[in-house]
Amino acid sequence: MRDNLARVAPGLSLPYAPGLPGPVPSVAGILGDQEIAATGLTIAAGQEESGAIGWPDGHIDAWNHVECAMALTVCGLRGPARLAYEWLRSTQRPDGSWPRRTEAGGLVTDAAGESNHAAYVSVGVWHEFLVTRDAGFLRLMWPMVRRAIDFVLGLQTPRGEIIWERAADGTPGSYALLTGCSSIYQSLRCAVALGDLAGEPQPDWELAAGQLGHVVAGHPEAFADKARFSMDWYYPVLAGPVRGAAAAARLAGGWPDFVVPGLGVRCVSDEPWVTGAETCELALALDAIGDRERALELFAGVQHLRDADGAYWTGLQFANQQHFPAERSHWTAAAVVLAADALAGTTGGAHLFRQAGADRAVAPPADTSACGCVQSADSRPCTFQDPERAFGGDLGERAGG
Repeated sequence: MRDNLARVAPGLSLPYAPGLPGPVPSVAGILGDQEIAATGLTIAAGQEESGAIGWPDGHIDAWNHVECAMALTVCGLRGPARLAYEWLRSTQRPDGSWPRRTEAGGLVTDAAGESNHAAYVSVGVWHEFLVTRDAGFLRLMWPMVRRAIDFVLGLQTPRGEIIWERAADGTPGSYALLTGCSSIYQSLRCAVALGDLAGEPQPDWELAAGQLGHVVAGHPEAFADKARFSMDWYYPVLAGPVRGAAAAARLAGGWPDFVVPGLGVRCVSDEPWVTGAETCELALALDAIGDRERALELFAGVQHLRDADGAYWTGLQFANQQHFPAERSHWTAAAVVLAADALAGTTGGAHLFRQAGADRAVAPPADTSACGCVQSADSRPCTFQDPERAFGGDLGERAGG
């Protein structure tokens, strides 16, 4: 593998220092630090000269690119990680978004912008700061984050959900996605924290996050029906809008449909197909609500997708025991690394997902009339917190696309 530090073009404004000091995660009895470091190197090996990290077919979207950048940081590969963030900064469009699909080499083949793609850069920048405590990096990236969140909130409806895309001609999409909006909730929380540290507090973003979290937690009618996808099941827990007893109940309700013991999590409920990224994300969700035992079981079980060099196959069609698709994906490797860090508690970003729902339950929104909720006279929480309504119905597409 070529040294990514040698890829830095003249004139880039970020310092591409050697790898970060400190340990790489190690999950006892499952993966050692050298094995996790090897996984990080497989991600770095697939990085383009530009800094972009793509899908197995070579195309890039911002969400999965950010996830890979976070994993590089966990593995101490600071040069490749910073190059990945520089790619984001250099390719952001004037409206704050990124193209849904950019081919290797930079050709845009789908110019629509997705709201959750743009939002997730704030999670990546916040994670990078938590691990490195590099205030200079935060200051450099803050204008990018601010533009991205402005693009995202331009797609928020009065009720609170955020439309999933804006077409190339500027037309907003016609619906919102539960997985995407859950991820955006976490992104807004991270963006608010970044704004505070940058000296530019964003109280309107805080209000927007509250309205969005409320709708995610209690208004399934606000979202397109994607209940067959496991991500619609666990993402409201992973990203923070649903925590506590409600989170445990939600995961228990979907467990028989999505979890295959010893193999992992189905991508969709009606196919014999488990995927590594979904399995690791569910492990992260379980860790976030304190269910460490099952998180470790899932993490151990998904290692059947590990290849000899530390890369990971995307999934397994277990009815015929074939890898499906027949590809190894960087985002799957990244999800493994992030889950390992959360379970090991190694870096400053290890608790990123646990903290997504910390220190505040989803409260009544700022505008109860917008979502149709009614608060009682004694100001108790509004009716969405009734578990029969909020989690008894059909709640349940990769967040990156």
